[in-house]
Amino acid sequence: QVQLVESGGGLVQPGGSLRLSCAASGSGFSAYTMGWYRQAPGKQRELVATITSGGSTNYAASVKGRFTISRDNAKNTVYLQMNSLKREDTAVYYCNANYFSLISWGQGTQVTVSS
Repeated sequence: QVQLVESGGGLVQPGGSLRLSCAASGSGFSAYTMGWYRQAPGKQRELVATITSGGSTNYAASVKGRFTISRDNAKNTVYLQMNSLKREDTAVYYCNANYFSLISWGQGTQVTVSS
């Protein structure tokens, strides 16, 4: 099972960009489906994007065309490039690793979109 550490969050103005990173430690990273989720205050955690071991991606409708998930298996890292950020993207963003019954979560990184 992998351990996950997110980084790259912060404060950004509407229309700006951020890139989140999630570094994994442990074995078997390349076999995991990796994902980014987010949770805004008072709301449930929701899926943002996933990428399979084969590189297939899936996005929430609210971020499609603005966000891009990618992975570098040599670096055991998954990324979330976020462009054209909106105030409603403000949330804690969590990294997720999923391999059958093995599921890991990171501690989360805060993204705040505000002028």
